[in-house]
Amino acid sequence: MEEYSRAAALHLAAGVQLAAAAVVTLACLRAAIRSFVLLVRKGDPGTETEATRLALGRWLVLALEFQVAADILRTAATPTWTDLGQLAAVIVLRTVLNYVLRREIAESAARDREGRDSRTPSEGPGPTIPG
Repeated sequence: MEEYSRAAALHLAAGVQLAAAAVVTLACLRAAIRSFVLLVRKGDPGTETEATRLALGRWLVLALEFQVAADILRTAATPTWTDLGQLAAVIVLRTVLNYVLRREIAESAARDREGRDSRTPSEGPGPTIPG
């Protein structure tokens, strides 16, 4: 029974790792398409390039979560010091990336708020009503 559980955990880990690869692939494809559209479109892309980059970052963080889950399953099935070290490294990397991404999102939101607050009403979106 223990051998069956170990084999099942390793198969699950492989499936979760495949899901992580799929998330990375699809996120990169989506970001590439968005980037291409911004590149060929006339005018200044403004904050859309940053939004694309941050969206890609969010998906990559999610993929890292899948990788951590796969590593946990693999480590639970065959715990070795190497596996535990790799798991710790992935968790540290994910935590650092998560922190940096959240900070960048907060800074981006603050810049957007400052940009909206510094505009005069006539610069705002939509028509202004004289009066």
